[in-house]
Amino acid sequence: MSTARVLVVDDNAALADNLREILEDAGYEVRVAGSAAAAQEVARDGFEVALVDVRLPDGDGTRLTERLRALAPESAVVLLTGFAALDTAIDAVRAGAFAYLVKPASTPHLLLTVEQALRQVTLHAEKRALARRAQVAEKLAAVGTMTAGLSHEIRNPLNGAALQLTVLERRVRKLPADSQPGLLEPLLLVRDEIRRLEHLVQDFLQFARPVELRAGAVPLHEVAAAVTQLLGGDAERRQVTLSCAVPETLPRVWGDGEKLRQVLMNLTLNAFEATPAGGQVRIQAHAASTEVELTVDDSGPGIPAEVQEHLFEPFFTTKAAGSGLGLSIVHAIVAQHGGVIHCERGPLGGARFRVTLPLAP
Repeated sequence: MSTARVLVVDDNAALADNLREILEDAGYEVRVAGSAAAAQEVARDGFEVALVDVRLPDGDGTRLTERLRALAPESAVVLLTGFAALDTAIDAVRAGAFAYLVKPASTPHLLLTVEQALRQVTLHAEKRALARRAQVAEKLAAVGTMTAGLSHEIRNPLNGAALQLTVLERRVRKLPADSQPGLLEPLLLVRDEIRRLEHLVQDFLQFARPVELRAGAVPLHEVAAAVTQLLGGDAERRQVTLSCAVPETLPRVWGDGEKLRQVLMNLTLNAFEATPAGGQVRIQAHAASTEVELTVDDSGPGIPAEVQEHLFEPFFTTKAAGSGLGLSIVHAIVAQHGGVIHCERGPLGGARFRVTLPLAP
């Protein structure tokens, strides 16, 4: 997990600085606000744990707790007070506070409370992620069974139409040159639409009946280099800077090189579509103890949290045109490799897709 973010809300500047120093020494990323209004502005950037003084110059800490929990439902709030009383403790519980500390709290007690709050935040996030993955897996199985038969029913007449269209195009091209344009224009338009349908059907078939992996030890830097080279021209046309930082010294992952290339290709193309001209798309990877983490970042507007929850569901799409299967297929391939894929806000300001893959034995 990335460095946990702690928000300190206290109008006592000396105490707030002291808390900042203690928490930063413990490895946390700390933001400080001196009022309820300032705290709500800072909270919009996200936080995991907040330490909130009960008495603030422009409001009550328990009411601020409710607002902070509304802005960041997955967070935990610890209330601080110099005047312990039963009624304020009850108010803290009602507001959804994780804990209630009396100032000045000892450093070990403070750090233990923050650690416990962070553990609860992490546990809840893991539970939600597991529930979402289970839900997606159920939908994948149900929709996969349906699409297998449906795709074959569509493909047979589609192949027949494509064949007859080829025959018709050949006959039109035998006509006098001056009479061809008016006939070829609609004919070629229909041909392109049939090809688009063929691609959609291919997506359906791949989604419904994933091909067995031809697994081996895959050098991920070669996969990333191939995708970067292949999409370099596309990046130039879109006026997007594509960069790749996947070192050759990276340990190999266990999987199917072609399938992993498809994953990276889809994620990079999605990043292109989200990034305006002049923006950046960045591919990176690094190794952990038993896995490799591959990330694709973009400098686009990002993906709202309510959309992120549904990104990998089949047929879910925010695009005007598209099957809504691209990210579902990516999710299925990553799961087939024993890996996990997440979407979050990235360091470039846009979306970050993070894929973890097991190392080759």
